[in-house]
Amino acid sequence: MLLSDPPDHTRLRRLVARAFTPRRVAALAPHIQDVTDALVTAMLAAEDRRADLVEALAYPLRMTVICELLGIPDLDRDAFRGWSDEITAPTGAEAARAAQAEAVPYLGGLIAAKRAAPADDLLSDLIHTVDEGGDRMSEDELLSMALLLLLAGHESTVNFLCKGVRALFAHPDQFALLRSDLDGLVEGAVEEMLRYDAPVETAPPRVAVEPVEIGGRHVPAGAVVLIVLGDAGRDPARFTAPGRFDIRRTGTGDRGHLAFGHGVHYCLGAPLARLEGRIVFRTLLSRCPTLGPDGRSGGRFSGLFAQGERKVPVRW
Repeated sequence: MLLSDPPDHTRLRRLVARAFTPRRVAALAPHIQDVTDALVTAMLAAEDRRADLVEALAYPLRMTVICELLGIPDLDRDAFRGWSDEITAPTGAEAARAAQAEAVPYLGGLIAAKRAAPADDLLSDLIHTVDEGGDRMSEDELLSMALLLLLAGHESTVNFLCKGVRALFAHPDQFALLRSDLDGLVEGAVEEMLRYDAPVETAPPRVAVEPVEIGGRHVPAGAVVLIVLGDAGRDPARFTAPGRFDIRRTGTGDRGHLAFGHGVHYCLGAPLARLEGRIVFRTLLSRCPTLGPDGRSGGRFSGLFAQGERKVPVRW
């Protein structure tokens, strides 16, 4: 779906949208809150009052939520995490191929099991969803969709949470403002984090089907074009003082940024990412009001569509 055009994209998007509904996302809120509470409690138990926010909160939260969403059994989640790490930010080409060679058959077996015995999860719904004309996803389409939900959602959400925390640390006035009114400002803060430092820096590659001029540059037919979503959030033609981090900048709704893309490929997971962001920042800052950086972040990685930090050390 990510790399297809209409009508193929329209068909797949319609089938996925029937299963990945706003109601399903909203129903995840209590569980996301419970998981966040448990992770923050465990983090705050550290005697030295220090932690790596990636390892303590962002990564396990996202992996738990995506596994719950897809219906991945608890016992398989450690293996799933290893595959996800290697495919999204590979340590080498051979390791990435090996991870994919294990992940794809696993997902194939999971699909077969859920076809025979459906559960209350998104993967079961995708398997059994049929549109008005009797259309449903093929086996290859289900595998691709499961991988897409795992990989794209995992990398982008972890990056979003970590970049958001770093933006708050770098702007203590905005950090203090948010702490003073978490319930009133957290939604706007989440949108400003997404605009200010987009978790997904580039959109999936496009291919020019004919010669075209973009910004005074000639793009020949067949050339690959990467759209830099991260730059769109700093466009001075769209935003006043775009380099300023201001959590009261925007109101409700999409607020004009392109962190989740635009048009037919607008991110289906945007409501879930926003929900996770609101829950995480409200919980973390209410329970840990003295949170601050503990040295510099480290271990930068280059993933499928973005770069990020493998570690975000914090203290409180």
